[in-house]
Amino acid sequence: METATTAHELRFRSLFDPGRWYAFPCDVQGRIRIDVLSEAARASLASVESRVGSELSSPEIVRVLADA
Repeated sequence: METATTAHELRFRSLFDPGRWYAFPCDVQGRIRIDVLSEAARASLASVESRVGSELSSPEIVRVLADA
C-alpha cells in the first residue's frame, strides 16, 4: 500500500505564462539543499534566480504530496 507524505517546493512562476513555473524541492521555510541537487538542477536554479523580476515572480513555498 502506497502512502503520500507532504513535501514542499519553492516555485518561481512565469510573469507572462500563468501555467508555467519552475519548482525546486525545499523545506517548510523555503530552504533548498543545494548539495543534494544535481549539477543540472543547480545550474537551472541559478538561471531561474537571475530572471526573478524580469520574467519570473519571487518564489513561493508550496505544499505538495509526495509518494512515500
